[in-house]
Amino acid sequence: MSRRAVDERGQVGGIEAVAFGLLVLVVGCLLISNAWGVIDAKSAAGEAARQAARTYATAPVSDAAEAAALATDAADHTLTDMGWVATVNRLTQGTFQRCSVITWEITVRVPAFKLPWLAAGPAMFTASAFDSQRVDPYRSGVPGEPSAAGCAGGVIVPSTP
Repeated sequence: MSRRAVDERGQVGGIEAVAFGLLVLVVGCLLISNAWGVIDAKSAAGEAARQAARTYATAPVSDAAEAAALATDAADHTLTDMGWVATVNRLTQGTFQRCSVITWEITVRVPAFKLPWLAAGPAMFTASAFDSQRVDPYRSGVPGEPSAAGCAGGVIVPSTP
């Protein structure tokens, strides 16, 4: 009676590749979702900065503190509707005067996923946005004269160097 040689023909190999591929897929999805969170926060911060700057520039008040409070509320409501909370919400440039250009800043902190095998990296990402608007020159009750603030009768006069 003859014995057949034992070989490995017909065996399935590489089952470990399935597990490794699944691991790579899961890690990739986590990293992409983390990047999407930063993009979403940047978009929300930009929209909130636009709303705050527009609200400040067109606020139906005559006091800078009241205009800032309205702008802060507008930014907070915008961010809350989008599921975020601002860590910085402030006027960074300009004053509440007719034709003054103001800039509003919004900063949102985004938590980062902590993966067990990646000990390095930030715990939080920061998404910031700025928006500038010109304080409405046609409204009454706003301090400043149009000619003194860089606009004549509501028409913006370019400054000379």
